[in-house]
Amino acid sequence: MRVLRRLPFLVVGVLLVVAAFSTGYDFLFYLVYLGFLVIGGSYLVTRNGLSNLEAGYAVSQVQAHVGDQLRTTYTLRNTSRLPKLWLEVHNPSTLPIPLPGRAISLGTRRERSWVARVPLIRRGHFRVDPLQIRTGDPFGFFEANASVGHGLTLVVYPRVERIPRWRLRAVNLEGSRSTPVRAAQATPLATSIRPYAPGDAFNRIHWPSTARTGDIQVKEFDLEQTADVWLFVDLERRVQRGSGDDSTVEVAVRVAAAIAERALSENRSVGLTTTGAHLTNLSPDRGPRQRRKILNLLAAVEGDGTIPLVEALVAGLPLLRRGMSALIVTPAAEPAWVRPLATLRPRGIGTQVFYLDPRAFLRHEVVAAGRSVEEPEAAAELGELEQVSRQVHHALAEFDVRTCAVPPGVPLGEVLVE
Repeated sequence: MRVLRRLPFLVVGVLLVVAAFSTGYDFLFYLVYLGFLVIGGSYLVTRNGLSNLEAGYAVSQVQAHVGDQLRTTYTLRNTSRLPKLWLEVHNPSTLPIPLPGRAISLGTRRERSWVARVPLIRRGHFRVDPLQIRTGDPFGFFEANASVGHGLTLVVYPRVERIPRWRLRAVNLEGSRSTPVRAAQATPLATSIRPYAPGDAFNRIHWPSTARTGDIQVKEFDLEQTADVWLFVDLERRVQRGSGDDSTVEVAVRVAAAIAERALSENRSVGLTTTGAHLTNLSPDRGPRQRRKILNLLAAVEGDGTIPLVEALVAGLPLLRRGMSALIVTPAAEPAWVRPLATLRPRGIGTQVFYLDPRAFLRHEVVAAGRSVEEPEAAAELGELEQVSRQVHHALAEFDVRTCAVPPGVPLGEVLVE
């Protein structure tokens, strides 16, 4: 779309034409002719700017993790016999760090390619709009724009930290280890082979061993691990502390992502409940598909919930069956949410709390802001949190609930230790 951008120049041009024909001065006619030449030439340059131009872009990935780098490759090709004097290329997006644009020129039948790299510093779902190309004349009278390609959605998952020294305790009732008893059904745990017997399914035949021995051999399977995990992540707005990467929201998301990754790698089923804007329950499952579901949910959640953790536990704990483990991630400094956990041990359900101590997060926030924890306002708030947090710890100790304190600014691999 081409528009005249300088209305004042149009007014001056009209006045100049009127003056030239009114006075008959040659000098004014020269200015009129020069103006028509400049405006006409500018129009032709702008009209030619986007003709016979091929353009495109490609992103390196549409699913990434915080800390990864997004690479976008741009290619522009001029198939015309006339050069492109000025082209402005950019991709509008909702990324925290926008994709950098570039102004280039293209010679006749020339091609240019370059790569733009942007670090992904925040989790979430982001939109990358179609490629925008803009050109115009040197005087700024006219402008032409074009949109190339289609927009896409980029999902940035939370950073998944390794926790090699953390183990989920085995639940003795249903076990979390394979047993010497062979399973009648096929499971992912194929452990041995034996000679074929009448009635064995053909899909159990182990062909490499059959070829090597000359006799038909079939696979035997161990029972699968059945100690499932259900994560409860508290995202109620009222209890959150801090801001940025060291806020309770971000640390809670990283804890949930790390534990889910570890449990799934051990072939456990993992369920997830979040108390964000809506109470979301993700049923337990295992495998890569469940991993994607969990990461997609954790990429989108925010600390804007209105449902207290105690309500989420009262509604969600009855869904847990015997032999599961309930893992709670919360910064809530009120002991009311601890009482529902007392009903789990008699039901044969393991429990562990990852407590994001609000005192440590408030202290970290005050220091990061350049303030002192001795200031009256900060000291008073810390004193209140000290009192209620002590009540939470006493309640957890009373019901013998395993607790792991998670402070801000410390790698999870150093905190989550068995």
